[in-house]
Amino acid sequence: MTDRGVRRTVTRAPAQTCDAVSDGAGEAATAAAASPPPLSPAARRRAGRRTERITAGAAELEQRLADLLRGGLISAEQSGPALFEETAARMVDAQAPGLAQRARELAALAGAGGGGDTSVRLLEECALLHLLARAWLRRETLPEPLAATVRSRVGLTASPEGPVIRDDWLVLAQYDTSDSRLTTRRIWLHGTASGRTALLLSYGAAGRAPDLTLPAGLAVDAELTPYPGAGQPRMALTERFGTPAPTTVRPPGTTTSGALARYGAALRDDPWRESVPVTLDRVVPVPDGDGWQLADAGEDHALPVGAAARSRPGLWRLVALSGGAPVRVFGECGPRGFTPLAAWPQGPGEAVSLC
Repeated sequence: MTDRGVRRTVTRAPAQTCDAVSDGAGEAATAAAASPPPLSPAARRRAGRRTERITAGAAELEQRLADLLRGGLISAEQSGPALFEETAARMVDAQAPGLAQRARELAALAGAGGGGDTSVRLLEECALLHLLARAWLRRETLPEPLAATVRSRVGLTASPEGPVIRDDWLVLAQYDTSDSRLTTRRIWLHGTASGRTALLLSYGAAGRAPDLTLPAGLAVDAELTPYPGAGQPRMALTERFGTPAPTTVRPPGTTTSGALARYGAALRDDPWRESVPVTLDRVVPVPDGDGWQLADAGEDHALPVGAAARSRPGLWRLVALSGGAPVRVFGECGPRGFTPLAAWPQGPGEAVSLC
């Protein structure tokens, strides 16, 4: 891999009366329910001012990147993270938190020092940041799904919009990440009838767990509403029916080659995707020098396990579950490897959380 994822489903609008459907008003009701409420004049003015600030920030960012590449990335590595931290602060002033976060990631790379693939990664991330800034500046020429992705990537919030999907959702994984300001909980779900993979995000103050909890291995009958954006897996939990319960259902799997193909297709829709959710079927964890791979049991292909996952106890649970035999593994496939999050034995058995 080079450097760089059943019972029933109902896709429907809110309930309508027979009279509304018969006279054609049902479609209008569906459209109204899916559309966000109109903005007040004051809110439109605030949104317009923020758009202008982001546009000015993106133009400034383009100039800074041009100056950086003109001077050479080696000088940026030698000067450390200060240049990118200052750029991140400017993007915060421009009310573009997505651009600011990517600038902070550049600062972390520059602060890591030279050696290895740091220079290559720095160039890659600069290119992706340039692509995002250019996409924002030319957003009006983009197809709407891609334009929605760009708005999300620069940091503009969006509301979930239909159609609502009701399904029995298998909880694949739940894990938290934290920084100095926020705890983010990610919950991956698989629709047992729709085949959709959904990501629920919830937030809590730093050091405090978010309220939403769905343990892996359970299934919940629920309605989810997708967020806009090309290839966007994120959805909002609209309503739950009953409590989560154990299930024997497992997500369908693919090969390691299929996982790479999925990641490539996802980048076509969203070039800034860091990973895609994938379930690998019949793979065996095998050592690979100082690291590990997930090797196809029936093919001569494998995916490396990402560096972060190699330091977690979940990897050893996966190795113990496999015992050299093929297993089914759900995780996130990204440019630097596969991060296992849950696994199932080849025969009967419950899901084992790896995160």
